[in-house]
Amino acid sequence: MRNIEQEHPDYVARRSMWRMYRDLYAGGEQLKSNAHEYLNRRVKEPNEVYGERLSKVFYENYAGSIIDWYSSTLFRREPVLHIEGRNDYGRRFFNALADDCDLKGSNLTDFYRKQVVEMLVCGSSYILVDFPAPRKAAVNRAEEEASGASRAYLVPYSAQEVVNWSRDEQGNFDWVVIRTESRRKESPEASDWTVETRWSYYDRETFRVFRKIEGREIEQVRAGRHGLAKLHRVPLFEMNVSEGLWLMNKAGLLQLEHFNKSNALGWALSMGLFAMPVIYSERDWAQVAGESYYIQLGPNDKFGWTEPEGHVYQIASENLSRLQEEIYRVCYLMTQGGRNSTQTPQSGLSKLRDYAITQEVLRAYGDTVKDSIKRVLRAIEAAREDGLSIDVSGLDEFDITDFSSDLEDAKTLLSMDIPSPTFRKQVYKRLAQKYLCDVRQELKDQIALEIDKGLEGA
Repeated sequence: MRNIEQEHPDYVARRSMWRMYRDLYAGGEQLKSNAHEYLNRRVKEPNEVYGERLSKVFYENYAGSIIDWYSSTLFRREPVLHIEGRNDYGRRFFNALADDCDLKGSNLTDFYRKQVVEMLVCGSSYILVDFPAPRKAAVNRAEEEASGASRAYLVPYSAQEVVNWSRDEQGNFDWVVIRTESRRKESPEASDWTVETRWSYYDRETFRVFRKIEGREIEQVRAGRHGLAKLHRVPLFEMNVSEGLWLMNKAGLLQLEHFNKSNALGWALSMGLFAMPVIYSERDWAQVAGESYYIQLGPNDKFGWTEPEGHVYQIASENLSRLQEEIYRVCYLMTQGGRNSTQTPQSGLSKLRDYAITQEVLRAYGDTVKDSIKRVLRAIEAAREDGLSIDVSGLDEFDITDFSSDLEDAKTLLSMDIPSPTFRKQVYKRLAQKYLCDVRQELKDQIALEIDKGLEGA
């Protein structure tokens, strides 16, 4: 309890970076409110000028759009769950879990889509497996099912909320500490909002929850054994990517440079619209110049306006275009990056090769998501002891119009008369589940059972 507020050294080192990456992803008012941390201030720039530049700041958010494109394209077709076994209660539970995995109405696809965004922004995201707290100890499995105590659900956490941890030699968690903050009122009549901070500690068998309300001391509010205690493992699952596939880490500094250059160019162009009058005269000048005034010049006096020639503006504009292209290039989207996507002629083979790189990156993300889903669902199955076999497929094809080619491939395979009923079952089930990828998991499971029974009868 004394050390619950401590933070891991790696967390402390990355805390400010995560905040910057989240601002760069969100953009809009979130970035504008923190623009003083990112907009470079010139040497000896007056406070009034810098303040005016901050008030006019704008942000062209390429990195956020790229991350959203990847997350939406990856889940264009939903992952397919393969649940094998004769435990009907267990099958119904996992069907219900796929349709509402967090007890808030989110299906498994929507839940993981948000976690993928979090992973691409901060490098990792976390999923906690939790079970409802039982009101009393269940006598048997039927009573446990009836009370809802075995209804596992998932809780999403960001990298900024997992503040302390320790790992064993294999890289598995020995224990973790998760910190969350919220604003709350004791009642609608209360005058002020208070900040409540919670720390959730999990080790391989137990959990403890601590709370601190603003102005009070830390207190322990809950403790006990968690749902994966019988597996002797921490119920937190990490989903992360390598440095090369961490998109915001690759594009963040480029996006920040583009932000400063574009704002500097925008400010210079705005100032250039307000031309300054210039008087060429040998006598003292005391007249006021403006739209509603006139000036009187001597025979040898001259009047003009200053205006920049614009060479540096052209250079800055070209540099901004190059930065935009570079942001797309490092994110493996060369075909969508700036001028190369519209002006530079490319052959069909070249376009196919460029998009093939993007597809390989999408498949790598798909493998990461499938591995996470398998680890989470298999841990839940082991804790519930349903005796089922769970596998996950999909997330490897990203063109919704290519089902005809899958159908032709399946016809070719089936026409070979491979002497394996199991092979024919798997081909039929994969075709059906791919074509009906957006229906409820319960219907997918029912179709798979009917295919099994139909081929067994044949």
